[in-house]
Amino acid sequence: MPHWFTTGMLAVGMTSASLASIAQAADDFPTEPVEIAVHTSPGGGTDTTARMVALSTQEQLDHNVFVQNKKGGGGSVAMSYVSDKPADGHTLMAVTPTHLFTMLRGNAPIGIEDIQGVARATDDPIIIMVQGGSDYATLDDLIAAGQSGTIKWGGTQIGGVDHIAAMSFANEAGINVSYVPFDSGAEFAAALSRGDIDAAGLNISESQDQVDAGDFRPLAVMAEERMGALPDVPTLSENGMDVAFSTVRGYVVLKDTPQERVTALEQAMLGGMQSERYQEYLDGIGLDGSSIAGAEAWDTQLRRMYEAGETTMSDLGLLP
Repeated sequence: MPHWFTTGMLAVGMTSASLASIAQAADDFPTEPVEIAVHTSPGGGTDTTARMVALSTQEQLDHNVFVQNKKGGGGSVAMSYVSDKPADGHTLMAVTPTHLFTMLRGNAPIGIEDIQGVARATDDPIIIMVQGGSDYATLDDLIAAGQSGTIKWGGTQIGGVDHIAAMSFANEAGINVSYVPFDSGAEFAAALSRGDIDAAGLNISESQDQVDAGDFRPLAVMAEERMGALPDVPTLSENGMDVAFSTVRGYVVLKDTPQERVTALEQAMLGGMQSERYQEYLDGIGLDGSSIAGAEAWDTQLRRMYEAGETTMSDLGLLP
């Protein structure tokens, strides 16, 4: 069974004329500050990315853009907050696979049909990692250990992307995994460093320093193509496994938002993400411009992720 949680980007080109007209387009939209609702606490990857996007977008719109943290409920608090706002383009929401899983479990006040994509900011594949001094030198070593015994695998909450990615890999590889949930990525990364768990799925944006220092050993990337930051690390696809999971971060508005305002936001966000500041941010977290995508590609990806999530969660018995 294919398990897809990432797709290729759609390259977006913009003319200087289109950028120059953003602030005047769509009946002089925006007419008030634009907010981005984020489901995490300040300082995490989703929050930091949203703040970088807000700053870059603000420069394009010549209008205040700020982040509103609405933590809790696997994104349900943020979704409830946004659902109570007018569909006028002044409120966006940062969306990750977590939101889609919350929708699928029936724990969200809105569904996939209630939102439309505006732009994608990062596409950060999950990487199978072990401790630097682990006996597992290759993916085959890890699989062999999981077939003869049980791999203790760390991640965030049950039913989240870490859990579903781990169990999808376990099903595809035919291995036994005992999933250990932690409150945050920092906690299970620390557990991996200590050797309290055997493996974990981490993003390069949160593990580059440990990989460079030899504290973590990447065994495989859950993607179709190798990562520029880890050119020597094979993909699961190369190993004959149809499993691809990524921590994708993008932005949506409510579906009834006027199209001309969605377009104005898309152009402003894409223009901002082409800035030197944002490109340096991507480079600093081990990613590149392929993370960025426009409204059409991002909206299509969202719906594909939702459909894939429905299939995977059903296979794992995680749907009500």
